[in-house]
Amino acid sequence: MWENETKPLDVTYIMVIIESAVSGHQKTRIRDRLADKMESIEFDPYIQQESLYKECKKIRSMKSTWKPTVYKQI
Repeated sequence: MWENETKPLDVTYIMVIIESAVSGHQKTRIRDRLADKMESIEFDPYIQQESLYKECKKIRSMKSTWKPTVYKQI
């Protein structure tokens, strides 16, 4: 074993940007790394109504010790 050898990270969650299909408003959410791309119906402050939000970009990976808030996905 090499002295500088590091253990691979146990990444199970990723932080993503979800974007409103109507107005383009963006929010950040955290989802399971192996799950499908996130889609949810949430309140959009630009149009003052609920709209469909779809995942548009991955921001970063999260360590497995973090506990996520569960959001209802459609």
